[in-house]
Amino acid sequence: MEIEIKEKIENPLLNRTEIHFDCTYAGEATPKTLDIKNKLVALLDADKNLLVVDKVLPKFGEGKAEGYAKIYDNEENLNKIETKHVLAKNQEPQEGEEAEEE
Repeated sequence: MEIEIKEKIENPLLNRTEIHFDCTYAGEATPKTLDIKNKLVALLDADKNLLVVDKVLPKFGEGKAEGYAKIYDNEENLNKIETKHVLAKNQEPQEGEEAEEE
């Protein structure tokens, strides 16, 4: 899986940086949100707790996806602005949850 940053936009009103990216994963399944998040954290040298992957939109039959992520200045703004379902899909699974799924 490779990620290419298309655009970075500073949004001072919401105290965040908005990132539009392309994800290429030819021959593989569409990557999970957490895998993309971990790759973006390494690529952008960002704090894992402040980065949120909002959308990953796969392109049918191409092995590519377009994505949208946000990096907040602090956790207070993150929790105040982001919706619960977006925060939930960016959460690392707890050890107890993994055992229940198996």
